Amino acid sequence: MKDRILIIDDEQHIRTMMRLTLEAAGYEVAEAQDGPEGLRLYGDGSNWSAVVLDQRMPGMDGLETLRKLKAQNENARVVMATAYASIELAVDAMKFGATDFVRKPMTPEVLRNAVTAALTKPIISAAQTSQPQPLIQTVTMNGYTILDEQTPTIEAHQRRFIVLSPEGQKHDVLIEIDTEAIGYVERMIGRRLPADSSFWTSEARRLLSDFLWNERKVPATRRLVLQNLDPDKVPAAARWRN
Repeated sequence: MKDRILIIDDEQHIRTMMRLTLEAAGYEVAEAQDGPEGLRLYGDGSNWSAVVLDQRMPGMDGLETLRKLKAQNENARVVMATAYASIELAVDAMKFGATDFVRKPMTPEVLRNAVTAALTKPIISAAQTSQPQPLIQTVTMNGYTILDEQTPTIEAHQRRFIVLSPEGQKHDVLIEIDTEAIGYVERMIGRRLPADSSFWTSEARRLLSDFLWNERKVPATRRLVLQNLDPDKVPAAARWRN
């Protein structure tokens, strides 16, 4: 039996592109033009393997639709897709239960990889919240997959990630958080976000994602240093809680 994928997106040409891509990969696909229609088609989720969900839609946006999908079926596998990616949005999507988060425009390969990953990723139910949580997964637009690796012995100013290349090769990459970056944020927002803050984890992930997209390869030294913070990220830092 074919896996069934529901696409929820308000742009018809985007839905068509995604549908043709997924049908060519062997999936059975249906479309919804907004959140309410998507929720109606999804029902209790028993007829669907995964959902590809746009974030920016008129009326009910993607995060609200995601929240309601998870209320209808806590095991819903949802890939969030947006052209307006931000750290805050990615974190919120994961908190609401998104299985993955990808940026538009995306290549057919990236879409197929994201859906494949969503279908194979273990689902953690509410009854299992005391168990270790699945790694946050990010798929770049050129096919690299980034997995957060939680290592208890790692230094507070370091983040270790696992990078899977489009060819399936696995690499460990270490991100060092420079004290100057921490000091810059402290001066701008008037309080200190320590090196172990989840804000720096998000920024380290963004740095690695940008490198993979721009350079199209894993860092030769398997190491990057987060030295400069985009001023546009300062408002997000000001709202960060931990």
